[in-house]
Amino acid sequence: KGLIPIQLEKQQEYDVVIVGAGPAGCAAAYQLAKQNLQIALLEKGTFPRDKICGDALSPDVMNQFQLMDESLANDFRQLVTKKRAYSIHFFAPNHERLDVHYKNPKLHAYVSKRMDFDNFLVEEVRKKSNVHFFENIAVKKVSCSEKEASIETTQGHFKAAIVLGADGAHSVVKSQLIGQKINKKHYSAGLRQYYKNLTPLEEKAGIELHFYQEALPGYLWIFPLPDNQANVGIGMLSEAVSKQEVNLKDLMDELLRTHPKLKERFKEAIPMEKPKGFGLPLGSKKVACSGNRFLLLGDAASLIDPFTGEGIGNAIRSGRVAAEHLEKAFQQKRFDASFNQAYDKEIYRRMWSELRLSRFMQKMLRYPKLFNFIVKKANRNESLRTLITASLEDVDLRQQFKKPSFYFKLLFQ
Repeated sequence: KGLIPIQLEKQQEYDVVIVGAGPAGCAAAYQLAKQNLQIALLEKGTFPRDKICGDALSPDVMNQFQLMDESLANDFRQLVTKKRAYSIHFFAPNHERLDVHYKNPKLHAYVSKRMDFDNFLVEEVRKKSNVHFFENIAVKKVSCSEKEASIETTQGHFKAAIVLGADGAHSVVKSQLIGQKINKKHYSAGLRQYYKNLTPLEEKAGIELHFYQEALPGYLWIFPLPDNQANVGIGMLSEAVSKQEVNLKDLMDELLRTHPKLKERFKEAIPMEKPKGFGLPLGSKKVACSGNRFLLLGDAASLIDPFTGEGIGNAIRSGRVAAEHLEKAFQQKRFDASFNQAYDKEIYRRMWSELRLSRFMQKMLRYPKLFNFIVKKANRNESLRTLITASLEDVDLRQQFKKPSFYFKLLFQ
């Protein structure tokens, strides 16, 4: 007649409480488990659960798995509910196509529904005996004093030395400890809709980014999935959506029905759901990622790529950085805001150059003719294609991105 919900004790104490069991929270829990800490992982949903997303996994996701644990990377390679993407196809506003092929033989890009991908990570974390996983639990209040972090939930009261906010774009932890105000200049709106029977672009399907005039600054995407399915969506800078009074649902429908590059491919395609909306806090501006007895991870720390909208790789990376930081914190018994500033510095040391590049590329979308020129140039310039591939595969070439003159030398050489 139904399951009896587990009742928690009035108060439970842990070393670390992580709010949110998405990629950032699971990565942090997985790494922290190696330190023999007692960890509580709180999730408002019940797995497997859907997460509205583009579902694209950049090569950096596999890179992060390998840095965490080779066995984790191997387990992911065995996951059947994913499809390999061999390349990215850019379509410029003038419809010229640029194909960028992934070259690293060890790091592949994939597309996997978040219901499957996130559940894979949760199942890996469940294997850790010192990670206590609580589902269907909503956080009501978070507060931090000099002595402890306190988390009140629908299933009891938790206390810990520190709390990690890995609870996404609408983070409760961030909202209550810092404040949550959306800056439309650094935020995107997106829609996702699953389709089946879509005519593929080619046999070895790749990730498609369609930068059409009507959707700038933003793009329409088509990401291939197993079983002849595809994740189709559109994302656009929130500032532009407001100023231009854009209805994203209507715009996506019109492009799929009427655009010469899309209408024939979608003629026999069958939508599997109604379009679902979501928000993307972009990493185009540095924000506070920590404070007294708390750290923010992933989307809660606004670490989404401003150009592609991909945030899973950076979310996992932030979980790794958080675990490394907490190892020092527990050794020194320091969880104060001043000490946690080292976490912010390390996050941006590792990510800011690539986020800065993506912000530069995002700004180009305001100038369609410039974007057309760059696609044309890249089709004829091996160095520029190498740069784009590097930005996708997370290689050391990014160190040069800190110099604005680098872009202009490359474009006009």
